[in-house]
Amino acid sequence: MNKLFTLAVVCALSVPSFANDIADTADIADDSSTPQVETVSRKQVAAWPAFFALCEFPATPDLIGLRLTIPFSTKQESVTGFDVGFWARSSYFEGIAVNILRNDVKDQLTGIQIGLYNSASQADAFGLQVGLWNEALHVNGLQAGLVNAVGAMHGFQVGIINRAEELYGFQVGAINIIRDAEIRFCPIVNIGF
Repeated sequence: MNKLFTLAVVCALSVPSFANDIADTADIADDSSTPQVETVSRKQVAAWPAFFALCEFPATPDLIGLRLTIPFSTKQESVTGFDVGFWARSSYFEGIAVNILRNDVKDQLTGIQIGLYNSASQADAFGLQVGLWNEALHVNGLQAGLVNAVGAMHGFQVGIINRAEELYGFQVGAINIIRDAEIRFCPIVNIGF
């Protein structure tokens, strides 16, 4: 977990400097012997390194760095870095999300979600979900909470109620259900392969 945290911090802080280096090297290349292609500079759409989301304002497609979701934020397409607050939603998320009420990712989650309700219900999740209720379409990693629900899982579920359509890994809890298995229900420990 410490390695993942360190990696998230390094990535969140280094991406803006790499973006500036790439833009500078594109301006330097000028060779008169080759035909020139006119390029139009792209307007910067990523907001970084810190961003405050107040309700639904402002609407920015990409965010790199820190997002404070007070009271909630739903207008960011992609978030890379740290997400802290009450209620957060995005299509793509890479990093660490700690929101008290809800973390919701629509298409792809890479990293950690911590909150009461963590959802990647239509997304692929790579990493960790910790909360009272965790759900995802596909998880490579760990779900830890009172209720864990997943379509397909490669990893571990730890909680009171664990449910998976397909599981390649372990479930530890009072009620463990793997719908696509020979033994569909087993208390305490259930194994899918």
